[in-house]
Amino acid sequence: MITRFAPSPTGPLHLGHAYSAIVAHDLARAQGGTFLLRIEDIDRSRARDKWEQQIYHDLSWLGLNWDAPPIRQSDHLARYRSALNELWCSGYLYPCNCRRADIAAAVTAPQEGAPLLGPDGVIYPRLCYVPKTHHTRLADDIPSDTVLRLDMRAAVAALKVDKTPITYTNNGASVQITANQLVHTVGDVVLARRDMGTSYHLSVVVDDAAQSVTDVVRGEDLDSATAIHVVLQRLLNLPTPQYHHHRLIRDDAGKRLAKRDDARALSTYRAQGLSSEDIRRLVGL
Repeated sequence: MITRFAPSPTGPLHLGHAYSAIVAHDLARAQGGTFLLRIEDIDRSRARDKWEQQIYHDLSWLGLNWDAPPIRQSDHLARYRSALNELWCSGYLYPCNCRRADIAAAVTAPQEGAPLLGPDGVIYPRLCYVPKTHHTRLADDIPSDTVLRLDMRAAVAALKVDKTPITYTNNGASVQITANQLVHTVGDVVLARRDMGTSYHLSVVVDDAAQSVTDVVRGEDLDSATAIHVVLQRLLNLPTPQYHHHRLIRDDAGKRLAKRDDARALSTYRAQGLSSEDIRRLVGL
């Protein structure tokens, strides 16, 4: 078994991060497996070295240790570029230069009814879609006003999901994804934007495969994104790990914790004199 914890260095770790890291770490240790740490820093506009260093400090304070040197996504952009090129040449991507206002106007038109929401927000109405007629290598640069979207209809057709739904394991149970779900409740998600050269969906799939992760432990807020990840794994001929989506740690009002909630930052609890065992108790472990 190989699990991983993959935080972004864009702010302080809080109780929710502690819960996820501990669950992933303890799951691997209980099975005599491997626990890995990955720094997801593709958003270079927000990533900061001080937050990365604090991640190491916070996790060590929690008593967690990883079995290989941490990797940074920013060191592996060529991996994502290669995957994008494979998808592009296979006809699964198309460029889109819609502005948010364009999308909002299209999905709120009277004849469209209420906008449909998916893992990434409003389901994209395919305003920029043009059937691809040839498959040349992806250009070296993505224009500043352009993103690359997954053509979900083409993916569904290639994988023959209409005949055989895709399945994966979540929390020990088999989950089935149908063609209708992928097209109408997921849609044509963004897989690359110029400021990152990739996206969360693409990079997490490529990195999990590169690190041979067998069990993905993460919050239930990412449960709906798993359909995207499994489709990408199939298109790129990558293995599909088992998924474990756990409950979220919330504040007293029931709201999910965020990095801006410094009152529940691990560094704050540490400064108050709490121990790692206290943190385990606070998150119900």
